[in-house]
Formats: sequence, structure tokens, C-alpha cells
Amino acid sequence: MGKLTNEELLKNIQDQFADKVTVLGEPYGLLTLETSRESIIEVLTYLKNTPALQFIYLTDITGIHYPEQEKPIGVIYHLHSLVNNVRVRIKVFLADGDVHIPTATTLWDGANWMERETYDLFGVIFDGHPDLRRILNVDDMTAFPMRKEFPLEDPNRVDKKDYFFGR
Repeated sequence: MGKLTNEELLKNIQDQFADKVTVLGEPYGLLTLETSRESIIEVLTYLKNTPALQFIYLTDITGIHYPEQEKPIGVIYHLHSLVNNVRVRIKVFLADGDVHIPTATTLWDGANWMERETYDLFGVIFDGHPDLRRILNVDDMTAFPMRKEFPLEDPNRVDKKDYFFGR
């Protein structure tokens, strides 16, 4: 089977989800789409189970935090169709106070650890996850380290003063 182009993939997705999926771009040849939390499992299921697409490999689930946006928390899914040799990125943005999204462990068992990591670092709660708990940080930690909520450096540090560096 030949390689599926981004244009063919986009047409296929838009035919199925006309108003549920928005095209964000194609950086470095990677088709990037955005959908809502209500549609994400439906879109992922379609991409995985459609015989013409076969996005059976979940490469990654991760998060991003853009504090200046209206919906600052994002969950990003990277899928790969090994048969068609094409990849796709799907983004879902969530409001800061409501960071719930359905779990993808119903489609891929490997999503378990990726979702736990995203929860641990960004605070995204995957509804229906079989074991959502911290994976890298201590259990009683209240902050999420990858969110841009704290200054990068402590302004009270004395070892970072310019006079130590001859300035």
C-alpha cells in the first residue's frame, strides 16, 4: 500500500468530522488538528479503526501550558500509521479550572503510563483511567512542575549576582 498524503488524510477526517475538527497547520509536514474533549475519543477511535487509515500506534501523549491563552492547558496526541507511513498530531485545549479529559486507555493500553506522566507534570485528569496517580513526583506534591506558574529563578539567590561574574 502506498503512502497516504496529508491532503488525503485531512479529506478523510473532514468528511467524517466536518465541524468537530479544526486544522491548525502542517509544521514540518506533520498534520496538526484540534478537537474538543467531547470528540477526542471518537476521533481517536476513527483514526485507529478505519481500515484505510490504521493509526494503530500511539506514539505519545503529552501536555503543554500556554498561560496567556483562554484555554491554557493542552493535551497532545501523536499517532502513527505504520501501514501508510504517516503521522498526525491532535490537540485538545482545556480551561484552567476544568482539566478533565476522557482516557485513551480504552483504545491503547500503552496510554496508561503516558497519561500518568501528563497528570503528574501538568495536572490533567484523565476520566476513566484505571490507575491515575503520580509517577515521577512524590505523592503528596501539590504543584505540577511543567506548568508555567512560578518564576524561573529565585530572586533571592545571592550566588547569581552580577558582581560574582565580573559584571
